[in-house]
Amino acid sequence: MLLVGTDLVEIDRIARAIEKEHFRRRVFGVQELAELEARGFPAQSAAVCFCAKEAFGKAMGVGLSGFALGEVQLLHNAAGQPYLSLSGRAEKLAEGVQFAVSAAHSKTCATVVLVGEKKEPPRVVSL
Repeated sequence: MLLVGTDLVEIDRIARAIEKEHFRRRVFGVQELAELEARGFPAQSAAVCFCAKEAFGKAMGVGLSGFALGEVQLLHNAAGQPYLSLSGRAEKLAEGVQFAVSAAHSKTCATVVLVGEKKEPPRVVSL
């Protein structure tokens, strides 16, 4: 079964929000914060991370309920490729699902497309 989620956010909205320490602690996970802080906390990168959380909730069919925002982290491998790191309730919610992430931004907007695949157990057919 394929699961798809997408989100688009205006970067200015997130730029204002990340000025508040409370927002940063509530929305971003520890590793995500470390990555963002290492790059000077650019608003466009924070906006992409926020989009990943929204896209995850949409793909899982729960919106932003059922998990804490910091449990869904958009991180990057050594080549810069984005991937999701899940913990807590988000990890349980996505059990058995593998995700691919595509993220982009312009000067004004950030977006994420998230595609998940959940392997279904084979059906047993009685003859």
